[in-house]
Formats: sequence, structure tokens, C-alpha cells
Amino acid sequence: MDAQGRGRAEDIDPADQWVLNPETGDYELRLPPSAPQSPIPAPRRGSSAPAREAPAPRRRRAAPEEPPPGRRDRRRPAKKKSRGKKILLWTGGTMAFVVLAVGAAGYLYLQHLNDNIESLPDDGASTGGFQKDQAINILLIGTDKRTGSGNDGYGDKGSAGHADTTILLHVAKDRSNATALSIPRDLIVDVPDCPTTQEDGSTKVIPGSSGVRFNTSLGQSGRTPSCTMRTVTELTGVTPDNFMVADFNAVKTLTSAVGGVEVCLAKDIDDPDSHLKLPAGKHTVEGEQALAFVRTRHSVGFGGDLSRIEIQQQFLGSLMRKLKSNDTLTSPTKMVKLAEAGTEALTVDAKLKSIGKLKDLGLELGKLDTKNLTFATVPVKDNPAEKTPVTVVLKDGPAQQVFDMVKNDVSFTEVKKKEKEKKEKEDAAVAARLEGEKSEPSEIRVRVLNGGASSGSAGRELTYLQNEAGVTKSENAGNAPAEVAKTTLEYAPDQADQARALAEILGLSGAAMKPGESVTNAQGLPAMTLTLGKDFKGAGVKLDATSAKAPEDLQKSTADKVECAK
Repeated sequence: MDAQGRGRAEDIDPADQWVLNPETGDYELRLPPSAPQSPIPAPRRGSSAPAREAPAPRRRRAAPEEPPPGRRDRRRPAKKKSRGKKILLWTGGTMAFVVLAVGAAGYLYLQHLNDNIESLPDDGASTGGFQKDQAINILLIGTDKRTGSGNDGYGDKGSAGHADTTILLHVAKDRSNATALSIPRDLIVDVPDCPTTQEDGSTKVIPGSSGVRFNTSLGQSGRTPSCTMRTVTELTGVTPDNFMVADFNAVKTLTSAVGGVEVCLAKDIDDPDSHLKLPAGKHTVEGEQALAFVRTRHSVGFGGDLSRIEIQQQFLGSLMRKLKSNDTLTSPTKMVKLAEAGTEALTVDAKLKSIGKLKDLGLELGKLDTKNLTFATVPVKDNPAEKTPVTVVLKDGPAQQVFDMVKNDVSFTEVKKKEKEKKEKEDAAVAARLEGEKSEPSEIRVRVLNGGASSGSAGRELTYLQNEAGVTKSENAGNAPAEVAKTTLEYAPDQADQARALAEILGLSGAAMKPGESVTNAQGLPAMTLTLGKDFKGAGVKLDATSAKAPEDLQKSTADKVECAK
């Protein structure tokens, strides 16, 4: 390039070539009018494509000429940019250039993040992984296993770890709301037999235990997170899609990556066990101090695990707000630190072992509004079998209400007005299936199949229908081709009056009614198909759970509010 060409290149500020597009929020390369504007990329080095002729350099005019009479000069006088604006444009232009220029480095960095991720098999205990068009259930497990430097001063030094903090995170199918359900570590449960993958690839069945603490579902006798998954499924009736395990280091590194999270105390705390020492009021905690905060229990509430659950829920709500804040999302430094910390600190199931899958999950969770994220605790009471209670047991009725709400995707909070109206419209269309004329019970023809209920359920339901409900034209059709979570009634359009009558008898919701086709019964006549799902509670027991409400005394809070620990 000659001296004249070099002089013209120096006149072009690189920042002026990168312009912020207000519609997309991205910087775009805008070449000067004299530059070639072909959308076809230049041929790669070594290509046989003919080279283009470079445009002749334009000569610089010594001075602007006067426009001819009657003709307006199309060139506008250049505006002098302020120093601040020039710096801003230069920074944006440089960032955009870097993003375009480091494609190979970016790929290597993603590989690095993938290599950071540790995973364990789910051993068939999950649904097979979350899906974007379905409700999501993620099991979050905080273990007290002492790994990493600086964690050997917290007691239980040689422990294999327990399911010390466990949360079942349910995200609604429409992403309008979510529930983080805490399961107390001292809850008495039955841990089922657990097929577990060994290091050599073989499978060993670890025997279950009855009437033990929930936290023994992990670490003890070689149990892995897949065993905690099975225990949660047996307890709640909800099968998790995936699991994530975090140890002490996860709390420290994640909070440091986002620059700390805000917490609040209603009183001074000096807890020698957790090492938390803070005066009353609001504080920003990270690292060791954040770990001390989530571990404290003797100095808050009644001094037990349930009190610690409350303080952990406050902490997680604050962390959610920080993760969704502009302060975090617009900081490349924090986002990189967060990616590093998250991939290094968390152990996930094998179906989540890729940065792509974790990104997809993050995008789904990012759709949530924190005011519609409810933290709740499984309703429990002191164990009546203990003279001095140290464990807890379920409050059967309220606990079942909570489990049913999660299973049936019922929100614990009011969702946004627009989302609520949409859901109400959909619910109204489903509820309309129950409206209209109803046949007499004696006119109902139905085949009953067992699709996941306890053994013999189809026979017992048939006995109830024939002897007590008057549905005499019913028959036992054995087992369904596959198990289903919810009981359904499939019927043809001309059987709608029969379907409404049977739905009323069984307490079926409109959602359980599936317009479709009839089948032929043993007499060769068209009949409906009633498939008893895993939600079937017994012959004659009403099934509708869509109108469930949270128990009045349920311990819960939402992630959008700061509540001071007492």
C-alpha cells in the first residue's frame, strides 16, 4: 500500500465501523460507501476462485469545492464526537471484533468447560432428561462431603457425605411459575433398593432401608445421587428429570463469581459451629462467609434443621435475583467466572454432561419471574415415636396436597395477569368437556385397564363400578400397553354423554377426558377406555387434583422478597 493509501486508512476510526443496532442490541460492521458491499465472502487462502480486482484508491481532495448553483451538497459536515462517545464506540467495536476473531479459541473454551463438568449415571432413576416443551423437575442436592481446601474444619471430616440439603425444583410447563420444595434431611423415609453403576461399569443393587433419615439416601453404603432420586420419587410421586449435586466449594465459588449475594438478619449472630459472625441488618456475603450463612442453624429460629432450611431459602432467592440482574448478565467478566465456577463446582447426571445441555436448561430457567418462584418445605411434624424428637415425619394430609400440586403443575403463587388469563382460557376449554347431558350409569360401556396403579386396581375399580356405581356394562381389560402418570378416559364424540357421566362418578377432571376413538368390548359393542394411572388412589376415591390448594400452614416464601432471618 502506498503512502496515500496508508494515510486514508489512518483517517478511519475503527470504532466508527461498528454501529449499535437499537433493534437487536448488537454491534454491526458498517463499511464506508466506498468499500465493496458484496454479501459473498472473499475466497479462502488456497481457493481456486478468481481474485477480485481491488477498487482504485480515491484521491483526497485538497479542499471542498463549492457546489454548483441550484444543487445542494449531499455531503453533511462531519460532527465531532465527544471523547466519551468515541471511547464507548471503540470498546464496542473492539468487543465485536474479538467475538468474530476468536471462533477457534471460543470452541476450545467450550471444550474446556465441557471437560470441567463431572457427571454420574442416573441408573435409570430419572425420566431421561428435561424437555423444553414439558414441565421440568430438577433434583438439587447439597452434600456435606468435605472436599477441597479449607473445608476440613466443619466436622464430619471423614464422612462419605449425605443428602444434607435437598430441593425438588419444579418449573411449570408454561414457565410462568416454579416451586422449590425443600425436603428436610431428618425426615423419616423408606429408601428403596438402588441399582447403582460401579466404577468398573457393572451394576450393583444396594439394599434399601425402612424408617431411616432422608439424608442417608446419599453416600451411605455406596449410594449415589440416583438413589436419592429414587427416594424422592417414592416419597413424592414425582420422578426427577435430572440431578445436580453441589458441595461446600460450590457455595463459595458461585457466590464469589457473581460478586456476592445480599442477605438479611433480624438479630446479631455469632455461631461458632458455622463460623458465622454478623450483626443484624443487610449484608453482602460471598465465599467462606456465604458458606457460613447457609450452614448456620443454632442461632436462628428454633435452632434445628427446619430453621436452617428457611435461611437457605432466603439465600437461594437472593442468589436467583443476583443471577437475573443486569449487574450479572451484562458483565462478561462475571459471566465467564460463573461458567467456570458452575462447571467446576457442580456434579450432574450424565444426561446433563455438556455445556450445551446446561445452557438449554439455563435458558428455560431464565424465563422465570422471581416473584413466581415459591420456596416451600414439605409439611412435617415431630416424630411421635421419639421421647425427645430429633427426626420428623410427614403430615400426611398437607404433605399429599403439596405433592399433588407439584405433580399436577399447580402454581403456589398468582402468575402474571396475562399468563393467568391464558391459562384460565385453556382451563375453561378443558372444563367444558364436563358440561352437557349425561347418560344413566346403566348405559355406560367402558373397559378398565391398569396403567400403573397398584396390582389388582382394575379389578377392584370394576367391582366398585358394577356393584356400587351402577355401571354394569363395564369389563376388566387387564394391563395397559404402557404405564401412565395420570388416569385418563378416552371416548369417541358420540360417547360424550357417557364420558361426562363416568367422569362425575369417578371425580375425573376435564383434563383427564381425552376425546378420541372408541374400542370394541367383549360383546362387540363400542366402549370407552378408562386407564388407571399412578395417581389412582383406590376404588371409589375421587381423582380430581387440579383444584388443589396449598395447606394454610405451609411454610413458604417467594424469591422476589428479602426476608430477614430471625
